[in-house]
Amino acid sequence: MNLGLLLLVPLLTAAAIAFSKGKNMPRVIALGGAFVQLLLCVVLLFAYRTAHQVAPAQGMYFETSYPWFASLGINYHTGVDGISIAMMLLTACVVLAGILVSWNMEKQVKEFFFLLTILSGGAYGFFMALDLFLLFFFLEVAVIPKYLLIGIWGSGKKEYSANKLALMLMGGSALVLVGMLGLYYHSATPADGFSLTNLGKQQIPLDVQLFFFPFLFVGFGIFTALFPFHTWVPDGHSSAPTAASMFLAGISMKLGGYGCLRVAAFLMPEAAHFYSGYIVALAAIAILYGAFATMMQTDLKYMNAYSSVSHCGFVLLGIGMLTPSAISGAVIQMVSHGLMTALFFAAIGMIYERTHTRTIKELGGLLKIMPFISTVFFIAGLCSLGLPGFSGFVAEMTVFVGSWQRPEEMYRVATIVACMSIVVTAVYILRATGMSLMGTIKNKAYEELKDATWNEKVAAVVLIGAILVIGITPFYLTHLIDPGTNQIMENINRYISLN
Repeated sequence: MNLGLLLLVPLLTAAAIAFSKGKNMPRVIALGGAFVQLLLCVVLLFAYRTAHQVAPAQGMYFETSYPWFASLGINYHTGVDGISIAMMLLTACVVLAGILVSWNMEKQVKEFFFLLTILSGGAYGFFMALDLFLLFFFLEVAVIPKYLLIGIWGSGKKEYSANKLALMLMGGSALVLVGMLGLYYHSATPADGFSLTNLGKQQIPLDVQLFFFPFLFVGFGIFTALFPFHTWVPDGHSSAPTAASMFLAGISMKLGGYGCLRVAAFLMPEAAHFYSGYIVALAAIAILYGAFATMMQTDLKYMNAYSSVSHCGFVLLGIGMLTPSAISGAVIQMVSHGLMTALFFAAIGMIYERTHTRTIKELGGLLKIMPFISTVFFIAGLCSLGLPGFSGFVAEMTVFVGSWQRPEEMYRVATIVACMSIVVTAVYILRATGMSLMGTIKNKAYEELKDATWNEKVAAVVLIGAILVIGITPFYLTHLIDPGTNQIMENINRYISLN
């Protein structure tokens, strides 16, 4: 299969939106493009399964490589494995749901859907890039549209939030660029220095790894709310429009986790082992701190934003543990959190659009008025607290099991600290759902509110369906990502055998 189609479709869709007329046509074109993207991702999944059965030992599939800047060894080099495809399917689901939730957008409709479509193209390109420079290029494609989406269509302190997000993410990108250039100039064959696959086969000197690993890991970590560089997350999410919040938490934060795993840990396994204790400590702090900070929030969007800091800590915890189960759990958590938090932001957006408030104390009795939206909120909350049957339980349990496989005392303590967050999560989720949805109606004007529209129902069903598939039949996802995680572990174990 030609992976270029997953870049061509968003580009053509964005071009069609740019030249469309009227308010309805941009919505229809964006929805059609998002549906085609999801269809292509499903076709890619089945093509990968067939190719993997024929050549199971092959690392990357459907590779394409063309010289871009040949003198610098920069190529348009793309390819996928199971981890990449899982991230692309996540992207397709969240983008489709985000467009459906934003169906009634009235302000600068053409520009709004244009930017959402460009964001999706950047995410696809990032997950399929096998050249570090190409990967960095697509990472940057996803920053500017987010700034505009918040700054133009956001609410509250939108200018402050947009500037803070852009500055923090640009700072992370600068660190990533330094780390990439360091690997390039210290590679054994500089002509191939930006190739992710070629660098993975090299034994990079230990001193080089120890120096440049923090640049790459912290740089990507900023995108995934690495403590203490997480402060852009609550402000960015709270001010962003619903679809942008869904994309930010559901996809953009996964770019960082993917980069930490695919680039930093895979290319520099010795440094990953050396710094693993620091990574695990910061992840454990983020998990527990994020959970307690969430419990203090009175705004639903801030609650979900701080919850994302806690849940993304599980991704970094799994990567830092460097065990097969923990890394597999980290990937599952990326997919699960992307779906769950997008669903949560969608439900919060539906409530806010009708009640014009996100303050928990001002809500109440919504289950009687909006049963479908309230049910969606319940499901997102139950997935967040890790109820069996939902994807959150599978992801967190896999991370816990993999983390406990590290016998050192410090890693065991970090695992216990992470487990403690489950109780705190249950407290804030159950309290928020009880106060917002249960009890008596606090505002008589709410009695006239209407439940979800067709587009909102379709968006919720798409995300809930994916959550239930992972929660009930997790082996579909684990079978997909296991070859990729095994390849990463082989590179890490190769270092262990050499030492």
